[in-house]
Amino acid sequence: MSDQTHTLRSDQVAAIIKQHGAELCSLRDAAGNELIWQAGPEWPRHSPLLFPIVGRLKNDELRHRGTVYPMGQHGFARDHDFEWIARDQNCCALVLTDNDDTRKRYPFAFRLMVTFVLNGSDLNVTFDVTNTGDEVLPASIGAHPAFNWPLLPKLAKESYSLTFSDDEPAPIRRLRGGLMRAKPEANPVEGRTLALSDRLFVDDAIIFDQLKSTEIGYAAMAAPSIRMSWNGFPQLGVWSKLGAKLLCIEPWYGFASPESFDGEFFDKPGLMHLAPGEQRTLRYRISVGGQ
Repeated sequence: MSDQTHTLRSDQVAAIIKQHGAELCSLRDAAGNELIWQAGPEWPRHSPLLFPIVGRLKNDELRHRGTVYPMGQHGFARDHDFEWIARDQNCCALVLTDNDDTRKRYPFAFRLMVTFVLNGSDLNVTFDVTNTGDEVLPASIGAHPAFNWPLLPKLAKESYSLTFSDDEPAPIRRLRGGLMRAKPEANPVEGRTLALSDRLFVDDAIIFDQLKSTEIGYAAMAAPSIRMSWNGFPQLGVWSKLGAKLLCIEPWYGFASPESFDGEFFDKPGLMHLAPGEQRTLRYRISVGGQ
């Protein structure tokens, strides 16, 4: 058993979790197909955990009670080693708590536990965020799994689509310089289907900030398929880096700062606010389908 990684196995799926960032770095189906992006040179991550922010803050600065703290895009959890607290064939759990390094960027006490449970063809992921301090904890959290696109190399990227569980008529949001543009844009989803192509991501991520769905399918004809479902995440990002064969389906609680926002972090739109001692639980599931 490695300190750096842990493998979960069922008769249908195998998943590898890294201690660094509590990151899912491999997900293979029963046929041995790798479904997770393998951190190629175009984008060096697999499935980073976004905490305590999603997206960027203006000037990469967090303002709290007159003090300015440096805070890079998507926060710091993805770049920290978590502590293993449970490991067996079908389950593992890791935890990150505030420390001297995190308090230089985020002056709040917290406990973040991430649990992975493999059940047949389903990988269930749970985030437990706890306020261990004596003041209100403002935070965002998000998942960022990057799937291979295409899931099988013999297929064209344009043969894939996303299918939402509900109609998604609301406008979408886009970014400029990593910050949320003020004006919403036309939604490219037709009914419940988003036909995938590289041109969708010329303007960075597609952000659903008025999301109705709690489930999405990612598939093409005659190929492995992915179904993601979530609970507790009110927003969704869909992203691909131009030139890379990856597609990220990202349940979020929170989003990048609006271009016009430059105030106290506590007042930033999109945050959860946890009272001292309060815990918030958010979940998502990756279900792997066969050919």
